[in-house]
Amino acid sequence: MSESAAQALWHNFLGSSPDWYKKAIIGFLLINPVLLYTIGPFATGWVLIGEFIFTLALALRCYPLQPGGLLAIEAVALGMTSPDSVFHETAANFEVILLLMFMVAGIYFMKELLLFVFTRILLKVRSKVVLSLLFSLVAAFLSAFLDALTVTAVLISVGVGFYSVYHKVASGKGNNHQDSHDHGDDGGVQDNHREDLEDFRAFLRSLLMHGAVGTALGGVCTLVGEPQNLLIASVADWDFIKFVTVMAPVTMPVLVCGLITCALLEVTGKFGYGAKLPDSVRSVLNEFQDKADANRSSRDVARLVVQALVAVILVAGLAMHLAAVGLIGLMVIVLLTAFNGIVEEHQIGHAFEEALPFTALLVVFFAIVAVIHDQHLFTPVIDAVLAMDAEIRPGMFFIANGVLSMISDNVFVATVYINEVKAALDAGAISRPEFDQLAVAINTGTNLPSVATPNGQAAFLFLLTSALAPLIRLSYGRMVIMALPYTFVMGGVGFVCVTLFI
Repeated sequence: MSESAAQALWHNFLGSSPDWYKKAIIGFLLINPVLLYTIGPFATGWVLIGEFIFTLALALRCYPLQPGGLLAIEAVALGMTSPDSVFHETAANFEVILLLMFMVAGIYFMKELLLFVFTRILLKVRSKVVLSLLFSLVAAFLSAFLDALTVTAVLISVGVGFYSVYHKVASGKGNNHQDSHDHGDDGGVQDNHREDLEDFRAFLRSLLMHGAVGTALGGVCTLVGEPQNLLIASVADWDFIKFVTVMAPVTMPVLVCGLITCALLEVTGKFGYGAKLPDSVRSVLNEFQDKADANRSSRDVARLVVQALVAVILVAGLAMHLAAVGLIGLMVIVLLTAFNGIVEEHQIGHAFEEALPFTALLVVFFAIVAVIHDQHLFTPVIDAVLAMDAEIRPGMFFIANGVLSMISDNVFVATVYINEVKAALDAGAISRPEFDQLAVAINTGTNLPSVATPNGQAAFLFLLTSALAPLIRLSYGRMVIMALPYTFVMGGVGFVCVTLFI
């Protein structure tokens, strides 16, 4: 191979990613087979998890699907897991995949209504503390009855809408929402707008993080808030009311303390919070709203009415669990496109651009989870906790589930632990009251401390890999730092409540 051909191959490998990043991925791929045959599959499995987290942490350098996918393919080729195991993990999470494919696209067709409603909220609520609490509380409430990924999709859509409106003006193109504009290109941003644009990014980052944490605060409370909640409830034979009441001694204090943390972060301005909406941005959004109101045609009004009616159907369908979330999302797509005149294939295709890359990444993640399962990487931790005294076991279950959920899939961790505890109950090793205590510890442990990292919460990972994250400069490291105070508060309060009240 000529030198120029080699250079072309190197240039094409992972595209525009930095050379040091490319070398790191190649190094991972070369060292893994050596580690497998020297230190064994168990230790190599933990190294693989670290490598995969590395790709997530540098998502803004290179989308994790490609480097993470290469690691997953190598894991299958080396026999650390099998295609059947990957398929099993994927099939077990089919509802989540359906949700991403259809619900996120459904939200896309509702963006006019979302921008209409949230622009008014943003402009009327001038206090950043009140606005942050509102975002967090609404996200928590919706996540308790709907789904965290759906709520996150709404937040992302709203964030992109706000950002694109101002970025267009900052680039000297006016606020005509009919004109096309690449809001990912800062080349045309005028000098007098650059500082305000950075402040606006900080403002949006803080709101989005408050909202994302809110999905965790609400999601832990109810049987339908998170996928693992439903799994735990089915094993424990709890209905909706029973689940809420059993979890309340932990979830309600955590919710209150989480909201207090939200307010304190905005007041103190620590950990990347506290940024205010610049006056110039508020002026642009006000002008955009006034112009949109003045130019709104009867067809525009009809579209908003249809979107509002479908939003009511969406909430009702999700609240009453009439079907899988993804199927309700497909219904939303059909209704919104049919009644708003969107009938061309390329118009519909744009709606799927946001979610499908993340869907593919999630399947790669399930391949890593399959390695965890097949190599029994969590077994020593599980066995150690089960061997502890009954008095300290709930607290230790909370910690163990929390730590493992920070680096793995919440549903997988909950599945492993609840099945082990159920087996202990069936064998007579623990009593039913002890089982209930441990089930509470498992549910809260997988939901609360896992906000520490983007890979600990699907909603966080979705936000990190969304089109919005690079626009507002929300990296993996920045998410970890901004989530840190919430991690300590939610994890600490959760641990104390599990230890004292359960």
